[in-house]
Amino acid sequence: MNINRIEIEKINDYLWEIPRRGGMLVAGRIYSSEKMLRETFQNDEAVKQVVNVAHLPGIQKYSLAMPDIHWGYGFPIGGVAATDVKEGVISPGGVGYDINCGVRLAKTSLDYSSIKNRVQKLTENLFIDIPTGVGASGAIKKLNLHEIKQILINGSEWAVNNGFGSVDDLMLTEENGKLENADPNSVSSRAIERGMDQAGTLGSGNHFLEIDIVDEIFDEKAAGVIGLFKNQIVIQIHTGSRGLGYQVCEDYLKILVRSDNKFGFNLPDKQLACAPIKSLEGQNYLGAMRSAANFAWNNRQIIMCLAKKSFMRTLNISEAELNFGLIYDVCHNIAKIEEHLIDGEIKKVCVHRKGATRAFPPNSKLIPDKYKSIGQPVLISGDMGRYSFVSIGTDKAMQETFGSSCHGAGRVMSRHQALKEAKGKNLIDELTKKGIVIHAKGYKTIAEEMPHAYKDVSDVVDVMHNAGISTKVAKLKPVGVIKG
Repeated sequence: MNINRIEIEKINDYLWEIPRRGGMLVAGRIYSSEKMLRETFQNDEAVKQVVNVAHLPGIQKYSLAMPDIHWGYGFPIGGVAATDVKEGVISPGGVGYDINCGVRLAKTSLDYSSIKNRVQKLTENLFIDIPTGVGASGAIKKLNLHEIKQILINGSEWAVNNGFGSVDDLMLTEENGKLENADPNSVSSRAIERGMDQAGTLGSGNHFLEIDIVDEIFDEKAAGVIGLFKNQIVIQIHTGSRGLGYQVCEDYLKILVRSDNKFGFNLPDKQLACAPIKSLEGQNYLGAMRSAANFAWNNRQIIMCLAKKSFMRTLNISEAELNFGLIYDVCHNIAKIEEHLIDGEIKKVCVHRKGATRAFPPNSKLIPDKYKSIGQPVLISGDMGRYSFVSIGTDKAMQETFGSSCHGAGRVMSRHQALKEAKGKNLIDELTKKGIVIHAKGYKTIAEEMPHAYKDVSDVVDVMHNAGISTKVAKLKPVGVIKG
């Protein structure tokens, strides 16, 4: 198959390879069905970006793309690349602007039938209680410099120590809600200033909080371990590091673009600006990126607690009756130092996951004891009008994708295109007819994020399931959505 003059060879029904050519140091690999390749990638620059990423110094095995791949800054969104810690580079474009954008899923003991008539009010109150939108602030008191630096070092541990949740929540968060060796001194004063009053806020664009129903269960055993049952009410939170993380990315892209001649890299796209991991610039970016990641985990921890209080107040029920608890929290815009088996030896690498979710297998040392028998929960968000999925990681993911899977539906329209397509439509009415209540800061956000701006997430998840990378546990259906 030829896409954008790039030859792609079929490995199997769900895996395609771009052979090495020119300055590529490794081959490119895309997880996709043939139908998705033909329908969504023919005019997509993201395939070229898979080729470009394969030029990164120190890249290992493959430049990878998940089935939700679409065009991004430097790396495609849905891209995964691992670089050798000794000889390789780190690239902010392989993390993205919204550092540690991720998904948190919490469960309740509520059956949908028991709250069906209260969803409208619940959604209204959640929209009031959780600040949303561009520049949203005021969820908690404005932080002082010492407090925000503590968050950058300690992540969601800060939230727990300040009354937002429990130690159990930390155990059910990727990396226990804190990346070690975060360095607030590598974060600019402008970035810190932007984060001062944004802890506990949802943001705009594709960020959301949803009231979901467990609509279908595919794996009863895994669902039982996770604590999911049919028609259960769960809460899904999708947000990241807000203005602080955006500023960190912007700051370091400027630094690394200016440093390009210093390192002598000959890369096909200046958006792949990078630095050797061992260099001062590489270490400074890592320290700042880890700080922003910790801010994001703290952010989702606070939002979850605000949502819990909103549920209890709206439904006038006790904590015991609600039985609210974290299932898991995963990030999908991150670079982490991990150990992986490469060419028969365990190697320390920097795994860039941009729009890709960690998917570690059963018995991994790096997942909670609760999930060791089934594998790490993989949380895959869809669009606000259809569904999302809970999957679990596999051994095959460790062998093929550095323990990574897809993260969501993946856009098929730009926000500008979506706005044009939405003209003349009443999207709120369309969602209401599907039984979905939505509250947003403005209609523009709803239009930009309309369901048809995205691939059908079930197609994306099925590719990963059928490829054996992450296997389906449950499908979630939205009934209440708040957006910025």
